[in-house]
Amino acid sequence: MSKSILRQAKITPHLSSSRGHNSIGWLDTYHSFSFGHWHDPRFTHFGSLRVLNEDRVQPNTGFPTHPHRDFEIFSYILSGELTHRDSMLTKGDEGGPSDKFYRMRRGDVQFTTGGTGIAHSEFNEHDKETVHFLQIWAMPWKRGLTPRYHTCHFPEEDKRKDFVKILSPLKAGESATAQEETEAEPTIPNTIPIHADFVMGAGIIAPESKFEWTVGGDAAKTTQRKVFIHLPMVKGGKAKIRLDGREDAELSEGDGAFIDGVQIGDRLMVESIGEAEAEVVVLDTA
Repeated sequence: MSKSILRQAKITPHLSSSRGHNSIGWLDTYHSFSFGHWHDPRFTHFGSLRVLNEDRVQPNTGFPTHPHRDFEIFSYILSGELTHRDSMLTKGDEGGPSDKFYRMRRGDVQFTTGGTGIAHSEFNEHDKETVHFLQIWAMPWKRGLTPRYHTCHFPEEDKRKDFVKILSPLKAGESATAQEETEAEPTIPNTIPIHADFVMGAGIIAPESKFEWTVGGDAAKTTQRKVFIHLPMVKGGKAKIRLDGREDAELSEGDGAFIDGVQIGDRLMVESIGEAEAEVVVLDTA
């Protein structure tokens, strides 16, 4: 077994059994943080991370048009397909893909800046397949931002080599001009820009292999960090990971972990110790 290299860090597992759960026919959802009608005072937020829902939506159902304000919201597709429609676009009037219409599949991430207010729908328009995805919300560094969408694809083969960076802070920072907001340049090239001191990564780790996450993701601003790890339920319970070589930090599918007491440059080791490859999501926040 590997030895701990983050002795000063506190790692607290957040077991799947302690998540909120709601099943209403068309939607089966788990909440890592307080959401909707489920509230647990232990799980309100972690740094700027506010919501992590693991959702399964049945075919030909979904979330009707609904508003968002002042949150950074992103969907990470695990399987199936999820169709986003801006509230101004009617089904059948799509034309080519655009920010107002996008059918997301595995490997796609769609990001929404709610800002001053935006409305959209998210539907599984497939006739047979259930869509399985993570929806994650972060609190932005300021309110009243201009609403915006970004959608990017992150190849499977890259995630099998190492952690792939998916989100990084808007390079221009909190004082970005209107032009810099429009240009939307992220701190890390080929990632999606987020209005927060926040970095997201994802990797697919083969059994008996390990990846390292460098705390801060080479893009963070604040030295003292918090890292949340999530292991989605994608392998029928056969995936399992160990964090920092610690026996008391072993996670099964659906589990997460709060990691406190780390700072920029620390190295977090994630080992795959199950029968199946482990798809690991890393959320690194101030």
